[in-house]
Amino acid sequence: MVLDNLDFLTLAYGFFNTLRVVSYVPQMVLIARDRSGARAISLSSWLIWIGANASTVLYAWIKLDDLPLALLNAINMGCCVTVLALVVYKRGLAGVAPLPRLRRPPAIAAE
Repeated sequence: MVLDNLDFLTLAYGFFNTLRVVSYVPQMVLIARDRSGARAISLSSWLIWIGANASTVLYAWIKLDDLPLALLNAINMGCCVTVLALVVYKRGLAGVAPLPRLRRPPAIAAE
């Protein structure tokens, strides 16, 4: 019974992670077509996802000795890096700062 559940879980994990890899493509296409510097894309979110995937790659490889799991997460990390690179590139073309700049408050004139 446990083996049947494990087989189902393995199939479900593989299926949804395949969908996850495919789901990056529309995001990449939209960013590539964007003419406003991809301002709606959160760089911090993509950096977090890169970090999460990188830590999973290392954990799966070093702690679990699970190369297929490490490779799958490396592919996901590569897709996240690609999205991030596209956004930075598009922002550079559009003259948009990659990260928001903080505005300084106006100087108060001395009386």
